[in-house]
Amino acid sequence: MRVSNQYTILLADDNDGIIASGKILFEDQGWKFVPARSVKEIINKVERFEFDAALLDMNYTRDTTSGEEGLELIDKLKELDADLPIVVMTAWGTIDLAVEALKRGASDFISKPWDNERVIQMVDKVAANTRSMRRGRLLEEQTRLAREENIPSDFIAKSPAMREIMSIVENIGPSEANVMLLGENGTGKSVVANLIHNVSERNEGPFISVNMGGLAEGVFESEIFGHVKGAFTDAKADRAGRFELARGGSIFLDEIGNITLPQQNRLLRLLETGEFERVGSSRTIKTDVRIVSATNAPIRERVADKSFREDLFYRLNTVMMEMPSLRNRREDIMPLAHLFLGQMNRKYRKDIRRFSRDAERVLMGYDWPGNVREMNHAIERAVLMCNEEEITGRHLMMDTGVETHADIESMSMEEIEKLLMQKALKKHGGNVTSAAKQLGISRATFYRRLQDYGL
Repeated sequence: MRVSNQYTILLADDNDGIIASGKILFEDQGWKFVPARSVKEIINKVERFEFDAALLDMNYTRDTTSGEEGLELIDKLKELDADLPIVVMTAWGTIDLAVEALKRGASDFISKPWDNERVIQMVDKVAANTRSMRRGRLLEEQTRLAREENIPSDFIAKSPAMREIMSIVENIGPSEANVMLLGENGTGKSVVANLIHNVSERNEGPFISVNMGGLAEGVFESEIFGHVKGAFTDAKADRAGRFELARGGSIFLDEIGNITLPQQNRLLRLLETGEFERVGSSRTIKTDVRIVSATNAPIRERVADKSFREDLFYRLNTVMMEMPSLRNRREDIMPLAHLFLGQMNRKYRKDIRRFSRDAERVLMGYDWPGNVREMNHAIERAVLMCNEEEITGRHLMMDTGVETHADIESMSMEEIEKLLMQKALKKHGGNVTSAAKQLGISRATFYRRLQDYGL
């Protein structure tokens, strides 16, 4: 019998024969096998590593068969890792000892010599249950952190649209499937990409993010694949590229729809072969990454008009998710506003308690072309302007919206430029390439301005 899941198993026994048998049995399943032969070694390894299951002998001192050592060890291990499933084993098993071990937190009990098939089935069952529980807890923890830290929180999911997104994340997160996120700027694509990584099997590996739309042709290969010293004029030392940095983890390719055809060709080769070379080197490096990509561009139209390669598109979008705009998830507007208010209170050491009714009307009536990111900045601005207990519409400074801005003659050049960028983004549905083209500037320049103005 062979099961498909990959686990890390701790086998603790002072008998070298048991250790040798366990090594053969578990490694034949493709599981990672970690032995321990003393109480001290067991505790040390559980303190340092996370195991999917532990098989625990009940006696480690040659002159005892009482099982008391094992019972005390269960208590200690449960203090270190309450989730660790423990299967206790002993050649001196009694019903009373088994019952006491289960009371202390053991998941199951076997007698030695064991039956190989039963051991595999038992370990697979308890390890699978615990891994599922840990993933669920990790998802909850990521949601909690997003609510407590200064992160644009698309984790608030009162609206049906966002509940659907969170359901998809829970389902596909633990897989190795490549994911493509669609949607307007500011909808939280990068936050969801990070969450997908955190609920995946790769969550202990790196999460590397790269803005593909901001990479000029001349630096694309160096940024993505890396370079060696002397590869070009400014290459004064070897440098790992983003795919190499992401090895064993996930890479987030933001604004993937805006890369050029030559860049698409080079990226496609990497995806087809799983290999690449640093600029200036002939040494082949193998990739081991999960790809999450995102774009606000009309990617299907670009595939249709041949400006985006169809084969690259299908390699990137094993699963495709459409992030809803904030105007299409209005149930989330006030919960997000209160979330950001709490964050900004902590950031600026203020104690603003609430939003006035007119402030709520402004927030609910606005279209939010910049989505969650724009709301985050709007609430931050209001907190800075407010020295009272509640934020009013006046503090929000957006009751008339960007369409009816104050007299342009009284505005600075930066304010005018910001206004024009907002209007261009709104006109083109958040599409950066089209907005930049309308304003007569390059896509890279437009991205820099977006960052400068916090749009």
